[in-house]
Amino acid sequence: MADSLASSVASLQSSLHRVSNAIDILDNGVNDFPRISKVLQTTRHYELLPEPTLREAQQAILDEITPSVAHLLSFAANHIDRLARREETLRAKCQLQEGRMSDERRPSSRTAAGRSTATTSAASRRAGGSSEASARAAELRRLVQKKERLKYGVERLELQGRQRERELRKSMAVPQ
Repeated sequence: MADSLASSVASLQSSLHRVSNAIDILDNGVNDFPRISKVLQTTRHYELLPEPTLREAQQAILDEITPSVAHLLSFAANHIDRLARREETLRAKCQLQEGRMSDERRPSSRTAAGRSTATTSAASRRAGGSSEASARAAELRRLVQKKERLKYGVERLELQGRQRERELRKSMAVPQ
């Protein structure tokens, strides 16, 4: 019986030795498990979305931005129109002022008319009717001056009419 007991003990010791080896192998394999799980863990750096979801998001952004862009474009266009009308108004004012200044600077037309009436009066004095000729010369000067004033008035009224037309267009173009 000692033999069977010795063989049982030897068998038990060899089984114990195998289990101990298995535990060591498992311990070595499991010991590195936290690092392996961290390495094998998948990290999503970029989230993948289906294409329909992406299109819906793009359309939502487009629907949100489109009215704002349209409003800004119309605002810019209106502002450009206002600036263009202002430029036209300033050009008209400039032309009006230039016309006024050129009329003031043109003494040659007035003096030429005065000279022609003076030569007419001198010729009529020689003819003998000095009082009648001088009255006629004064009348001619007065008529020439009246003609110049009327010409200037017509130009001024035309420029004012154009300016009022622009202002009317401006008031009708501005949305209220």
